[in-house]
Amino acid sequence: IGHGQTISKPSVVARMVELLFDGRSARDTGHLGRTLEIGTGCGYQTALLARLATRVVSIERLRPLFDKAQANLATWMPRRDLDQIRLVFADGMLGHAPNAPYDSLIAAAGGEELPVAWLDQLAVGGRLVAPMQRPGGRGQVLVVIDRRESGLVRTEHEAVHFVPLKSGTV
Repeated sequence: IGHGQTISKPSVVARMVELLFDGRSARDTGHLGRTLEIGTGCGYQTALLARLATRVVSIERLRPLFDKAQANLATWMPRRDLDQIRLVFADGMLGHAPNAPYDSLIAAAGGEELPVAWLDQLAVGGRLVAPMQRPGGRGQVLVVIDRRESGLVRTEHEAVHFVPLKSGTV
C-alpha cells in the first residue's frame, strides 16, 4: 500500500476478526462493540470493522496513509457506516484514551511487547488481538489478551508476519 507498509491478506484479517468474536463480549452481543484499530493503512480492515462493531476508532501514524484511508473510506462506505468510524492521525502505541475503554482492539503491526496503553484501554470483558514477536525473536504469532475481572489472560495462536510496530508519527 506504499510507504513501506503492507495490507494484510484477507484470510489473516478474517482470522483476527474470528479471534475477536471468540471473546465473551462479542459472543454475548453479536458485534465487536467499541473497537480500537491500530494501523488504519488504506482503510480496508477499517471498512470491515465498521460493519461488525458499534464504533471504530482507527489510528494511523503515517500521514499519507491516513489521508489515503480517509479518501478510500469516503468512496467505499455508505454515510451511516462512516458515522461509526473515527480516524485519528497519531502514534498508535499510545492507543486512544479519549474513547476508551474498548471492547475489542486489533493491531496491524507487531512488536516485542504489547504497549501498556493498549492493555490499560481494554475494557473488562474485552479482547485484544495483535501480532507479537515470540520470545527470543523467533518470528511472530497472533496473541490474544482477554481482560477479566481477575486480570489479563494471554493465549498464543498461529505464526504470522506483520510490519514492525513503531512509535511516533510521520
